[in-house]
Amino acid sequence: MSNNSMVCAGGGEIGRAQVAQAEACGLAPHTDMNPILLKPTGEMGSQVVLNGYPWKNLTAREYYGNFEFLRETVMESYERLASNYEYIVVEGAGSITELNLKQYDLVNLGLAVRIQAPCILVADIDRGGVFASVTGTFQLLEPEESDLVRTFLVNRFRGDVTLFEDGVRILEDKTGRHCLGVFPFAPDIHLDAEDSVSLDERESQSARSADASQRVAIVRLPHISNFTDFRLLPEARYITQPTGEHFDVVFLPGTKNTIEDMQWMQSNGLADWIKRQYSDGATIVGVCGGYQMLGDDIIDPDRVESTAEAVRGLGFIRATTRLMPHKTTRLVAARTHSGIPFRGYEIHMGITTIDDAGRPFAHLENGTRDGVRLPRIIGTYLHGAFENWAVLEEILPHRLAGIVPENPDQQYEHLADWFAEHVDQDLFAAEYVRK
Repeated sequence: MSNNSMVCAGGGEIGRAQVAQAEACGLAPHTDMNPILLKPTGEMGSQVVLNGYPWKNLTAREYYGNFEFLRETVMESYERLASNYEYIVVEGAGSITELNLKQYDLVNLGLAVRIQAPCILVADIDRGGVFASVTGTFQLLEPEESDLVRTFLVNRFRGDVTLFEDGVRILEDKTGRHCLGVFPFAPDIHLDAEDSVSLDERESQSARSADASQRVAIVRLPHISNFTDFRLLPEARYITQPTGEHFDVVFLPGTKNTIEDMQWMQSNGLADWIKRQYSDGATIVGVCGGYQMLGDDIIDPDRVESTAEAVRGLGFIRATTRLMPHKTTRLVAARTHSGIPFRGYEIHMGITTIDDAGRPFAHLENGTRDGVRLPRIIGTYLHGAFENWAVLEEILPHRLAGIVPENPDQQYEHLADWFAEHVDQDLFAAEYVRK
């Protein structure tokens, strides 16, 4: 479940976390790696993306009503992967002992039992309660599940790990399982965030270490999506309400519910605040749903994203966006208007008609144009554009001096080294490496 997604080569979309996992394996992302992606549209429902493409908008109860069909879809993806790869790592979602939902489990031990996959229980000690969570989890397992959960590990430990040696012995005695390792908190390893929950910690860190030389704001929309577009801006401020600060650049990110998030900005004063920032000299940049908000109107006659039929936009661009049932998902090669080449991807359910005669943001390889560029106003549908250092420098001249962009491959290597250093390699080989 995440609104952070990315497009695969074939056109379908999967969660950004699964893309990162594929990259770490040196593989091209494929929809079989994430056959079901839930993209929340509100508190009670989600768009169900099946094999990379929108299937239905469902409430949780409606989703569970399709359990048998969805389980078979997952199994078909697994079987295709199993026919091509020697090892498959399956990431469980949520707790493995959600007793009230166990009969609908297709993302955790329900799948593991079906394919007889050996499991590792991962405990996050940074959240507290590790003794109760680990021992309680093992006590709640059914016999056929318990046989598969062969070890446990303790993650995100802070401080002197030797002080937890007695803790390991206690957990091993109580569970009858060996500990695979105690893994220290690793603040120097930076990976793409899975979903917007990670922004809570990010906001507190940026508030403590904000770099006044950048003065970049990102509006944290309630249904924010694909905020990995801004991973090269670690010191940017995420904001949820008007502030007295002046920013040089304000980014409006993607969203899974453009109309409701536009209404939210209007109701809490952020819409007027953005207009004041522009009047005071800021550049306003909209990506995907944020681009749609820059226009005059957003209309949704088919109720694709919300119950509202229309909303007024910010009015920076003479444009109207109509939300459509069909979703555009594609990888693109493009050049900015000044000629910088980059690769990006589109994930949106709207068509924007522009009356302004401004320059496009980018020229696509297929000869079409994307977005618009007006004085201090930039709009684009292309996710990933600002993950290109040269493109970002064009938007933020003189603001990136001294910042060294991170290489994702180096981060994956750091993660692998960290795991190898702290795992019990003999135990791992004995329990999980096929003979």
